[in-house]
Amino acid sequence: MDWYSTVFEMIDMRSFSNLWFWIALAVMWSTVNHWVLGVPWDMILRARRDDGEARHDMQDLVRINVNRILYISDETGVLLTGFVFFLLTGLALLGFVYDREFAQALFLMGLPLSIVGAVVTRTARIIRRDSLQGDPLIKRLRRHRMITQIIGVISIFVTAMWGMLQNFTSSALGG
Repeated sequence: MDWYSTVFEMIDMRSFSNLWFWIALAVMWSTVNHWVLGVPWDMILRARRDDGEARHDMQDLVRINVNRILYISDETGVLLTGFVFFLLTGLALLGFVYDREFAQALFLMGLPLSIVGAVVTRTARIIRRDSLQGDPLIKRLRRHRMITQIIGVISIFVTAMWGMLQNFTSSALGG
């Protein structure tokens, strides 16, 4: 028996029973919720408390990121959307038709992230359209973060339920 066989016997390498998958999922949602349109959440909280330099810096960073997001969306939006849905369709087929657990895991991470991407673009368009500044801007960013958190909670719940189903239906001997 070689070293690789021993390791793979000792450690379950399936996605939903692997601790690293759940750590990656938690880090992914933690990061997505910390960066609101590319602005760190602590910077938004400081700007809400302070009308001075912190608010000015936050507004500048929002303006820069809104311009960047909308430039990418306007220039490559259709191509990027097509590519993302091509990948998601491929993962869905591999995962749920051909029963590949790794593809299921990637799909359950990628689909909610694509929804968050659409919400980010929508929020950026609203900020630019309404020329939001000050308290209305902070309110919009808080609302955006709340929507992202709701998507994250639903995503983690669905992923956990699907993962438990996969773990319950697979045998301990790899069947």
